[in-house]
Amino acid sequence: MQQRTKIYFISDVHLGIPPNEKEREQCFVNWLDEVKADAQKIFLLGDIFDFWFSYKHVVPRGYVRVLGKLAELTDMGIEIHYAIGNHDMWIFDYFEKEIGIKTYSKPWDFTYNGKMFLVGHGDGLGKSDKKYNFLKILFSSKICQKLFASLHPYIGISLANFCSKKSRFSHSDFDAKYFGDDKEDITIYCNNAIKDKPYDYCLFGHRHLVLDKKLGEKTRYINLGEWVTQKHYAVYDGNDITIKEYTCTNKK
Repeated sequence: MQQRTKIYFISDVHLGIPPNEKEREQCFVNWLDEVKADAQKIFLLGDIFDFWFSYKHVVPRGYVRVLGKLAELTDMGIEIHYAIGNHDMWIFDYFEKEIGIKTYSKPWDFTYNGKMFLVGHGDGLGKSDKKYNFLKILFSSKICQKLFASLHPYIGISLANFCSKKSRFSHSDFDAKYFGDDKEDITIYCNNAIKDKPYDYCLFGHRHLVLDKKLGEKTRYINLGEWVTQKHYAVYDGNDITIKEYTCTNKK
């Protein structure tokens, strides 16, 4: 049996949005099925779902194959860590209790094989987007969450999908380019973080832009892009990180 020594990182799959949402779900399942052979840990760095709300008695329709595959991997002993993103901020404790996936609402760090990692989704790390930061505080409030939970899931999920679509279209131009080290919130956040700890790697999502930048003397800031138009991920093999693009074989 192949030894599991690698760490995989992926973000912004945005399951549930067009185009080709069923094909993208199957492709993501295929990817999970392939990496389980040598994965010791998998980091899902946010917005894996375009929307999720952990109802008390209801599981949102769809994603059965994804949830089943994730449960299979944790049952095999593979650690899966989930950075809650801005599209799936209402995960709550469902993934931890039902699937055994550790979830995080803020960036966190860990050390593996002598290397220091800082990971997270990447939303709300700066002050440039005051409107978004206000909305994040609002949506994180217990009152807002209880009000949404009181809606029938058909109404609540339809409303959330509409808002998600509007948000995605409004940021399409923003996602296409890098605005410079002094204007990118995640870059600024990482540059400040490495002043306190000598991170080797900072890995984030959210920007929908594949990046691999050197910060300071030794740190690499890696952004994982997205899976709506492209399918990038990163893998740490025990020595270094490589960014790869996945080619879906559409197997079932």
